[in-house]
Amino acid sequence: MTPLIITLLIVAGIAILIAIGFLNHVAENQKLERARNKVELDDRLRRCGEITETFPGQLMTPDLKLLLTRLELNVVQRMLGLNKGSNALKERIAELTALIDKGIDIPINNPPSPIQTEAKAKDVRFLLEALHGQVTRAAHDGFLPTTEAKQWIKQIRHILVLLHIEFFNNLGQHAFAQEQPGQARLAFERGVQYLSKQPEPTVYHEQLKYMQKMLARSNSMVLTNIELVEGEENQLTDGLKVDEIESEWKKKVVYD
Repeated sequence: MTPLIITLLIVAGIAILIAIGFLNHVAENQKLERARNKVELDDRLRRCGEITETFPGQLMTPDLKLLLTRLELNVVQRMLGLNKGSNALKERIAELTALIDKGIDIPINNPPSPIQTEAKAKDVRFLLEALHGQVTRAAHDGFLPTTEAKQWIKQIRHILVLLHIEFFNNLGQHAFAQEQPGQARLAFERGVQYLSKQPEPTVYHEQLKYMQKMLARSNSMVLTNIELVEGEENQLTDGLKVDEIESEWKKKVVYD
């Protein structure tokens, strides 16, 4: 072999080693990307399921149910792309497709879940935040058109307002039932302030009027209670004055 051939063989060997290393690197990156995609899709599927199953029935609408079903279908289809032999995923796709075909007649099995505590309100708000994230990601992936995604983000904000309206009203009504007008006044006052700060307050004009009416009612009850307490205090004071007069008279009789 001539030195030239030896040199060429060495260069070729180095080139082959570099190519093998590059291909291994590409394969490793693909494997990592596939693993990342699987973790992400598993998380998105879990979140979709959590929203669908636990969202309060009084806030769930056919349109929202359809959206959640479509979002889940998109995720499951992408998961099938990573695991083409999964019969479970294929069956789920068939189920979701059948539900979507029902349109606004899609069944809603979510039971009503009254928003009566701060903790419950926070739980539902977290669900709405998760839904916002799902819509945003679906738009980023190109699954949801941008215009539709914007409409849903606006609708999510509307549901958040409805959540607060129900929460403040339930707090106030519960306080009325417990004969605590002061607590009721605080709840309805928070509701009035919240609705007054909305970017489009006219949308919630009727709800705001109702909150103001309940606030006036609770305030009236508080003032009435204050007057009653003051009246009782006056009667007690008058009684004490009478006792003092009688005591002085008795002392005078005894010492005289």
